[in-house]
Amino acid sequence: MPGKDPGPQIKDKDQYEALRDKGYSKQKSARIANSKGAEHRGGKAKAYENQTKEQVYAEAKKVGIKGRSKMTKKELMHALRTN
Repeated sequence: MPGKDPGPQIKDKDQYEALRDKGYSKQKSARIANSKGAEHRGGKAKAYENQTKEQVYAEAKKVGIKGRSKMTKKELMHALRTN
């Protein structure tokens, strides 16, 4: 992967390449590298427990979790944290 330019749409190319080297998919690497505050990551998960199922579902919809309509709140939280 080193030496390949992921394109102008990637905001943090170094982070993108590091994630690809770790085995992350192109889509997930791009999403993380382009996310707001990517350069300030602390590895802290959102407090989904304090949100309603509808709020957690909306977040899952925003990031494109498949099968979310049949998931419980607990399953949605797990999918968001491991996606």
